[in-house]
Amino acid sequence: QVQLVESGGGLVQPGGSLRLSCAASGSISSINVMGWYRQAPGKQRELVVSITKGGTTDYADSVKGRFTISRDNAMSTVSLQMNSLEPEDTAVYYCNAKRWGVNYWGKGTLVTVSS
Repeated sequence: QVQLVESGGGLVQPGGSLRLSCAASGSISSINVMGWYRQAPGKQRELVVSITKGGTTDYADSVKGRFTISRDNAMSTVSLQMNSLEPEDTAVYYCNAKRWGVNYWGKGTLVTVSS
């Protein structure tokens, strides 16, 4: 089992920045991929960015050049630096870990971009 706890959400003005963090615990040695998803009101959950144990990243087109994912080598922490935030980035952001084909999710943290 893997447990994930997110932190760092909040209210920010358009053009501002936020940093999200996710702490993983449990059977983290066999985590293959970690990442961030988001779900806006009335929309489906979507991938924001993922990172493999080898460091390969996959960003959604809508966040390329604005968001940056990072992780420690042990895959115990993954962070998301979000710059140039737009109102369209408003959503609940979920940390995700994949371990042997099984998805694990955090409870989510709300990011609101508004003036």
